[in-house]
Amino acid sequence: MRFSLQREVLLKPLAQVVNVVERRHTLPVLANLLVRIQDGVLAMTGTDLEVEMVARTGVDDAVDGEITIPARKFFEIVRSLPDGSRVTVSQSGDKVSVQAGRSRFSLSSLSANDFPALDEVDASERVTIPEAALKELLERTAFAMAQQDVRYYLNGLLFDLRENALRCVATDGHRLALCEASLEAGPGGRRQIIVPRKGVQELQRLLEGGDRQLELEVGKGHIRIKRDDVTFTSKLIDGKFPDYEAVIPLGADREVKVDREALRAALQRAAILSNEKYRGVRLEVAPNLLKISAHNPEQEEAQEDVEVETAVDGLAIGFNVTYLLEALTALRDEYVVIQMRDANSSALVRGADSQHARHVVMPLRL
Repeated sequence: MRFSLQREVLLKPLAQVVNVVERRHTLPVLANLLVRIQDGVLAMTGTDLEVEMVARTGVDDAVDGEITIPARKFFEIVRSLPDGSRVTVSQSGDKVSVQAGRSRFSLSSLSANDFPALDEVDASERVTIPEAALKELLERTAFAMAQQDVRYYLNGLLFDLRENALRCVATDGHRLALCEASLEAGPGGRRQIIVPRKGVQELQRLLEGGDRQLELEVGKGHIRIKRDDVTFTSKLIDGKFPDYEAVIPLGADREVKVDREALRAALQRAAILSNEKYRGVRLEVAPNLLKISAHNPEQEEAQEDVEVETAVDGLAIGFNVTYLLEALTALRDEYVVIQMRDANSSALVRGADSQHARHVVMPLRL
């Protein structure tokens, strides 16, 4: 096996796959990338047995073959080379040589036969979606995933495939984020799958936006997303996601419309003096005015007044300020609407002009 590429051309696909490789691994070969040259195409594969990424790029000067190369060392070598360098990689027995200009490196390798491959995805559903749309879905929801929750099905993101739409939903039990995108051709029925946290994070790193069409294939235990230069595969979490639609508050008819950036800035300032453990802020609603207050055990206090559009009077409710701030950051609208019922009910935060992204925040007793 042998190939030669410009440093920048090699670095992009290498960077896409190296993050999948776990620093702590149970099998020595999992620290390596599978590097394969076939018919003028370089394919590099990284996996941790849960997530697999295959990045491809064309090569002219190449000899077919396959080998595994230590992932981090190979990446650091290529990244540290000068811009414009031409990198030549060649195999000799169980060693891999990397050369560029006056730099030469010899790396140990393992047989490609030892490299594990994820099971084939026997796709029961296939849909296409613009890359920018999927990127937006993840950006607006992934932050609400749980981390190491004993309810393992919360440690991931729900992909709710509907007839003509894809919904992404995440919750940690204290807040919920939902975003929806239209599909030109849906799966024909409804299918819910849960993509694990690491798979979601790697997918977020991979997506660049733009109008390129991605192909989503969903099998019994895997999801595969194909782009012209990359194939991403992740195992699914085997569990049932909560009935998220039941969490979205109905009858929350007390609405407050407010400038998103003005509210976000006021909350950030108030958060400075909030209790570090509970991160609580108190919202008091009066006609056309929202009062925000926070205090801490040191008897320090912050107060902010924000102009709003509302006829509501006499409603006071507490929230975790971090959850509110993350919801506001995920929204893009100039104005947002906060829908509330009472001090003991969850609030719905959405854009004033659209409802395809919604956030539910549970109240906090202060």
